[in-house]
Amino acid sequence: MNNTRDPAGYALATKDPTVFVHQHQCAVSWAAVFAGGVAAAAFALILLTLGTGLGLTSISPWSSGPSNAKAFGFAAVVWVCVTSILTSGLGGYLAGRLRSRWLAIDIDEIHFRDTAHGFLSWAVATLFTAAILTTAVSGIVRTGAQTAATTAVAGGSVTMGSMQRGDADAATNTWPLGYFVDSLYRMPAGSSSAASASATTSGNAAQRAETARIFLNSAATGDQLSPEDTAYLSQLVAQRTGLTPEAAQARVATTYTRLLQKITALNAAAKDAADKARKVTIGASLWLFVSLLMGAFSASLMATHGGRVRQL
Repeated sequence: MNNTRDPAGYALATKDPTVFVHQHQCAVSWAAVFAGGVAAAAFALILLTLGTGLGLTSISPWSSGPSNAKAFGFAAVVWVCVTSILTSGLGGYLAGRLRSRWLAIDIDEIHFRDTAHGFLSWAVATLFTAAILTTAVSGIVRTGAQTAATTAVAGGSVTMGSMQRGDADAATNTWPLGYFVDSLYRMPAGSSSAASASATTSGNAAQRAETARIFLNSAATGDQLSPEDTAYLSQLVAQRTGLTPEAAQARVATTYTRLLQKITALNAAAKDAADKARKVTIGASLWLFVSLLMGAFSASLMATHGGRVRQL
Protein backbone atom coordinates (compact mmCIF):
# COMPACT_ATOMS: atom_id res chain seq x y z
CA MET A 1 0.00 0.00 0.00
CA ASN A 2 1.31 3.40 -0.96
CA ASN A 3 0.53 6.30 1.37
CA THR A 4 1.40 9.94 1.05
CA ARG A 5 1.09 12.81 3.53
CA ASP A 6 -0.44 16.23 3.09
CA PRO A 7 1.35 19.39 4.29
CA ALA A 8 -0.26 19.08 7.73
CA GLY A 9 1.27 15.64 8.21
CA TYR A 10 -1.90 13.52 7.95
CA ALA A 11 -1.69 10.25 6.05
CA LEU A 12 -3.67 10.11 2.82
CA ALA A 13 -4.87 6.81 1.44
CA THR A 14 -4.15 6.14 -2.22
CA LYS A 15 -4.99 2.51 -2.68
CA ASP A 16 -6.57 1.33 0.62
CA PRO A 17 -10.21 2.54 0.83
CA THR A 18 -10.57 1.45 4.47
CA VAL A 19 -8.10 4.09 5.60
CA PHE A 20 -10.06 6.74 3.72
CA VAL A 21 -13.25 5.65 5.46
CA HIS A 22 -11.65 5.85 8.92
CA GLN A 23 -10.41 9.35 8.12
CA HIS A 24 -13.96 10.60 7.76
CA GLN A 25 -15.33 9.08 10.95
CA CYS A 26 -16.91 11.41 13.51
CA ALA A 27 -14.28 12.99 15.73
CA VAL A 28 -16.47 12.62 18.85
CA SER A 29 -17.69 9.27 20.12
CA TRP A 30 -20.83 10.47 21.86
CA ALA A 31 -21.72 7.00 23.10
CA ALA A 32 -18.42 6.84 24.99
CA VAL A 33 -18.86 10.39 26.30
CA PHE A 34 -22.32 9.69 27.70
CA ALA A 35 -21.23 6.35 29.11
CA GLY A 36 -18.37 8.03 30.97
CA GLY A 37 -20.63 10.83 32.18
CA VAL A 38 -23.29 8.47 33.51
CA ALA A 39 -20.68 6.31 35.23
CA ALA A 40 -19.08 9.39 36.84
CA ALA A 41 -22.46 10.66 38.08
CA ALA A 42 -23.37 7.28 39.58
CA PHE A 43 -19.96 6.95 41.26
CA ALA A 44 -20.30 10.49 42.62
CA LEU A 45 -23.65 9.60 44.16
CA ILE A 46 -22.07 6.59 45.86
CA LEU A 47 -19.15 8.57 47.28
CA LEU A 48 -21.32 11.48 48.42
CA THR A 49 -23.61 9.05 50.22
CA LEU A 50 -20.59 7.43 51.85
CA GLY A 51 -19.23 10.83 52.84
CA THR A 52 -22.54 11.81 54.38
CA GLY A 53 -22.59 8.62 56.43
CA LEU A 54 -19.00 9.06 57.58
CA GLY A 55 -19.67 12.67 58.51
CA LEU A 56 -22.72 11.83 60.58
CA THR A 57 -20.93 9.03 62.43
CA SER A 58 -17.71 10.95 63.07
CA ILE A 59 -19.42 13.96 64.69
CA SER A 60 -20.64 13.36 68.23
CA PRO A 61 -24.08 14.82 69.01
CA TRP A 62 -22.78 15.75 72.47
CA SER A 63 -19.85 17.80 71.21
CA SER A 64 -20.19 21.35 69.98
CA GLY A 65 -18.17 24.48 69.50
CA PRO A 66 -16.15 26.17 66.78
CA SER A 67 -13.42 23.49 66.71
CA ASN A 68 -15.95 20.75 65.96
CA ALA A 69 -17.59 22.81 63.21
CA LYS A 70 -14.23 23.68 61.62
CA ALA A 71 -13.13 20.04 61.64
CA PHE A 72 -16.36 18.96 60.00
CA GLY A 73 -16.08 21.76 57.40
CA PHE A 74 -12.47 20.85 56.52
CA ALA A 75 -13.36 17.16 56.19
CA ALA A 76 -16.30 18.03 53.94
CA VAL A 77 -14.11 20.18 51.66
CA VAL A 78 -11.47 17.44 51.36
CA TRP A 79 -14.10 14.79 50.66
CA VAL A 80 -15.79 16.87 47.96
CA CYS A 81 -12.46 17.50 46.20
CA VAL A 82 -11.44 13.83 46.40
CA THR A 83 -14.85 12.77 45.14
CA SER A 84 -14.61 15.13 42.19
CA ILE A 85 -11.15 13.85 41.24
CA LEU A 86 -12.05 10.16 41.51
CA THR A 87 -15.43 10.31 39.80
CA SER A 88 -14.30 12.58 36.98
CA GLY A 89 -11.19 10.47 36.45
CA LEU A 90 -13.31 7.34 36.13
CA GLY A 91 -15.66 9.00 33.64
CA GLY A 92 -12.77 10.38 31.57
CA TYR A 93 -10.99 7.03 31.48
CA LEU A 94 -14.13 5.26 30.29
CA ALA A 95 -14.76 7.91 27.65
CA GLY A 96 -11.21 7.51 26.32
CA ARG A 97 -11.18 3.73 26.51
CA LEU A 98 -14.61 3.16 24.94
CA ARG A 99 -14.34 5.63 22.07
CA SER A 100 -13.84 4.50 18.49
CA ARG A 101 -10.33 3.57 17.47
CA TRP A 102 -8.92 6.17 15.13
CA LEU A 103 -6.68 5.05 12.27
CA ALA A 104 -4.34 7.17 10.23
CA ILE A 105 -4.68 10.12 12.65
CA ASP A 106 -1.79 12.24 13.83
CA ILE A 107 -0.66 11.67 17.44
CA ASP A 108 -1.26 15.29 18.40
CA GLU A 109 -4.80 15.12 17.01
CA ILE A 110 -5.47 11.92 18.96
CA HIS A 111 -4.25 13.56 22.16
CA PHE A 112 -6.51 16.55 21.59
CA ARG A 113 -9.55 14.39 20.86
CA ASP A 114 -8.99 12.25 23.94
CA THR A 115 -8.69 15.37 26.08
CA ALA A 116 -11.90 16.69 24.58
CA HIS A 117 -13.66 13.38 25.28
CA GLY A 118 -12.63 13.55 28.92
CA PHE A 119 -13.79 17.13 29.24
CA LEU A 120 -17.13 16.33 27.59
CA SER A 121 -17.70 13.36 29.89
CA TRP A 122 -17.01 15.63 32.88
CA ALA A 123 -19.45 18.22 31.50
CA VAL A 124 -22.18 15.59 31.01
CA ALA A 125 -21.69 14.23 34.53
CA THR A 126 -21.65 17.73 36.04
CA LEU A 127 -24.83 18.82 34.28
CA PHE A 128 -26.57 15.55 35.10
CA THR A 129 -25.59 15.76 38.77
CA ALA A 130 -26.49 19.45 38.99
CA ALA A 131 -29.94 18.83 37.55
CA ILE A 132 -30.64 16.32 40.33
CA LEU A 133 -28.85 17.81 43.32
CA THR A 134 -29.10 21.57 42.84
CA THR A 135 -32.52 21.83 44.46
CA ALA A 136 -31.59 19.57 47.35
CA VAL A 137 -28.23 21.25 48.05
CA SER A 138 -29.66 24.76 47.90
CA GLY A 139 -32.45 23.72 50.26
CA ILE A 140 -29.94 22.27 52.72
CA VAL A 141 -27.77 25.40 52.63
CA ARG A 142 -30.78 27.68 53.05
CA THR A 143 -32.13 25.62 55.94
CA GLY A 144 -28.72 25.59 57.62
CA ALA A 145 -28.37 29.35 57.34
CA GLN A 146 -31.85 29.91 58.74
CA THR A 147 -31.18 27.49 61.59
CA ALA A 148 -27.91 29.24 62.44
CA ALA A 149 -29.60 32.62 62.48
CA THR A 150 -32.49 31.36 64.60
CA THR A 151 -30.14 29.69 67.05
CA ALA A 152 -28.00 32.79 67.37
CA VAL A 153 -30.88 35.06 68.29
CA ALA A 154 -32.41 32.37 70.56
CA GLY A 155 -35.96 32.98 69.49
CA GLY A 156 -35.67 36.76 69.36
CA SER A 157 -36.79 36.88 65.72
CA VAL A 158 -40.37 36.05 66.71
CA THR A 159 -40.42 38.82 69.27
CA MET A 160 -38.86 41.34 66.90
CA GLY A 161 -41.49 40.49 64.30
CA SER A 162 -44.24 41.01 66.85
CA MET A 163 -42.69 44.30 67.93
CA GLN A 164 -42.46 45.55 64.35
CA ARG A 165 -46.12 44.72 63.80
CA GLY A 166 -47.09 46.30 67.10
CA ASP A 167 -48.97 43.18 68.24
CA ALA A 168 -49.13 43.81 71.97
CA ASP A 169 -51.17 40.70 72.79
CA ALA A 170 -48.57 38.47 71.16
CA ALA A 171 -45.62 40.46 72.49
CA THR A 172 -46.70 40.20 76.13
CA ASN A 173 -46.58 36.39 75.85
CA THR A 174 -43.17 36.21 74.14
CA TRP A 175 -39.62 36.84 75.17
CA PRO A 176 -38.14 39.34 75.94
CA LEU A 177 -40.97 41.89 76.17
CA GLY A 178 -43.17 39.62 78.26
CA TYR A 179 -40.36 39.10 80.73
CA PHE A 180 -39.81 42.83 81.19
CA VAL A 181 -43.53 43.52 81.63
CA ASP A 182 -43.60 40.81 84.30
CA SER A 183 -40.59 42.30 86.07
CA LEU A 184 -42.21 45.74 85.96
CA TYR A 185 -45.19 44.55 88.02
CA ARG A 186 -43.23 42.15 90.21
CA MET A 187 -44.01 42.51 93.91
CA PRO A 188 -41.10 43.84 95.98
CA ALA A 189 -39.27 41.49 98.32
CA GLY A 190 -40.86 41.13 101.76
CA SER A 191 -44.38 42.07 100.67
CA SER A 192 -47.18 40.28 102.50
CA SER A 193 -49.22 37.55 100.88
CA ALA A 194 -52.38 39.64 101.34
CA ALA A 195 -50.86 42.48 99.32
CA SER A 196 -49.79 40.01 96.64
CA ALA A 197 -53.29 38.58 96.46
CA SER A 198 -54.91 42.02 96.20
CA ALA A 199 -52.57 42.87 93.29
CA THR A 200 -54.13 40.10 91.21
CA THR A 201 -57.26 41.74 89.86
CA SER A 202 -59.43 41.37 86.81
CA GLY A 203 -57.59 44.28 85.18
CA ASN A 204 -54.21 42.51 85.25
CA ALA A 205 -54.28 41.38 81.61
CA ALA A 206 -55.56 44.75 80.41
CA GLN A 207 -52.80 46.63 82.25
CA ARG A 208 -50.14 44.29 80.91
CA ALA A 209 -51.36 44.75 77.34
CA GLU A 210 -51.51 48.53 77.80
CA THR A 211 -47.98 48.54 79.19
CA ALA A 212 -46.76 46.50 76.23
CA ARG A 213 -48.34 48.96 73.79
CA ILE A 214 -46.63 51.87 75.54
CA PHE A 215 -43.29 50.09 75.41
CA LEU A 216 -43.75 49.11 71.75
CA ASN A 217 -44.65 52.65 70.74
CA SER A 218 -41.21 53.88 71.82
CA ALA A 219 -39.06 50.78 71.46
CA ALA A 220 -39.96 50.34 67.77
CA THR A 221 -37.86 53.44 66.97
CA GLY A 222 -35.44 53.21 69.90
CA ASP A 223 -36.77 56.40 71.55
CA GLN A 224 -37.01 57.00 75.27
CA LEU A 225 -40.36 56.97 77.03
CA SER A 226 -42.13 60.30 77.05
CA PRO A 227 -42.63 61.99 80.44
CA GLU A 228 -46.38 61.38 80.19
CA ASP A 229 -45.93 57.64 79.56
CA THR A 230 -43.37 57.38 82.32
CA ALA A 231 -45.66 59.11 84.81
CA TYR A 232 -48.64 56.95 83.81
CA LEU A 233 -46.70 53.67 84.05
CA SER A 234 -45.22 54.75 87.37
CA GLN A 235 -48.75 55.28 88.70
CA LEU A 236 -49.81 51.80 87.55
CA VAL A 237 -46.73 50.18 89.05
CA ALA A 238 -47.23 52.02 92.37
CA GLN A 239 -50.87 50.85 92.53
CA ARG A 240 -50.00 47.24 91.71
CA THR A 241 -46.89 46.82 93.85
CA GLY A 242 -47.26 49.35 96.67
CA LEU A 243 -43.97 51.07 95.81
CA THR A 244 -43.49 54.77 96.41
CA PRO A 245 -43.94 57.04 93.35
CA GLU A 246 -40.18 57.65 93.21
CA ALA A 247 -39.36 53.93 93.41
CA ALA A 248 -42.02 53.11 90.83
CA GLN A 249 -40.67 55.72 88.41
CA ALA A 250 -37.13 54.39 88.87
CA ARG A 251 -38.36 50.85 88.15
CA VAL A 252 -40.10 51.98 84.95
CA ALA A 253 -37.00 53.77 83.69
CA THR A 254 -34.70 50.86 84.55
CA THR A 255 -36.99 48.25 83.00
CA TYR A 256 -37.39 50.16 79.75
CA THR A 257 -33.63 50.79 79.49
CA ARG A 258 -32.95 47.08 79.92
CA LEU A 259 -35.51 46.33 77.22
CA LEU A 260 -33.75 48.65 74.76
CA GLN A 261 -30.41 47.02 75.58
CA LYS A 262 -31.85 43.55 74.98
CA ILE A 263 -33.32 44.62 71.62
CA THR A 264 -29.95 46.05 70.59
CA ALA A 265 -28.20 42.82 71.56
CA LEU A 266 -30.74 40.74 69.59
CA ASN A 267 -30.26 42.89 66.50
CA ALA A 268 -26.48 42.57 66.78
CA ALA A 269 -26.76 38.79 67.16
CA ALA A 270 -29.03 38.55 64.12
CA LYS A 271 -26.61 40.59 62.01
CA ASP A 272 -23.68 38.49 63.18
CA ALA A 273 -25.52 35.27 62.32
CA ALA A 274 -26.41 36.60 58.87
CA ASP A 275 -22.79 37.61 58.27
CA LYS A 276 -21.56 34.16 59.30
CA ALA A 277 -24.08 32.49 57.01
CA ARG A 278 -22.92 34.73 54.15
CA LYS A 279 -19.27 33.80 54.75
CA VAL A 280 -20.14 30.10 54.86
CA THR A 281 -22.00 30.39 51.56
CA ILE A 282 -19.11 32.23 49.90
CA GLY A 283 -16.57 29.68 51.14
CA ALA A 284 -18.69 26.77 49.98
CA SER A 285 -19.08 28.31 46.52
CA LEU A 286 -15.33 28.91 46.14
CA TRP A 287 -14.41 25.37 47.18
CA LEU A 288 -17.07 23.96 44.88
CA PHE A 289 -15.48 25.94 42.04
CA VAL A 290 -12.05 24.51 42.91
CA SER A 291 -13.41 20.96 43.06
CA LEU A 292 -15.04 21.36 39.64
CA LEU A 293 -11.73 22.52 38.15
CA MET A 294 -10.01 19.50 39.70
CA GLY A 295 -12.65 17.25 38.20
CA ALA A 296 -12.27 18.71 34.71
CA PHE A 297 -8.49 18.27 34.82
CA SER A 298 -8.76 14.72 36.16
CA ALA A 299 -11.27 13.70 33.48
CA SER A 300 -9.15 15.14 30.66
CA LEU A 301 -5.96 13.52 31.97
CA MET A 302 -7.50 10.08 32.46
CA ALA A 303 -9.18 10.24 29.05
CA THR A 304 -5.78 10.61 27.38
CA HIS A 305 -4.54 7.56 29.30
CA GLY A 306 -7.60 5.53 28.33
CA GLY A 307 -7.28 6.62 24.70
CA ARG A 308 -3.62 5.65 24.64
CA VAL A 309 -4.53 2.17 25.84
CA ARG A 310 -7.34 2.03 23.24
CA GLN A 311 -4.94 2.76 20.40
CA LEU A 312 -2.64 -0.15 21.32
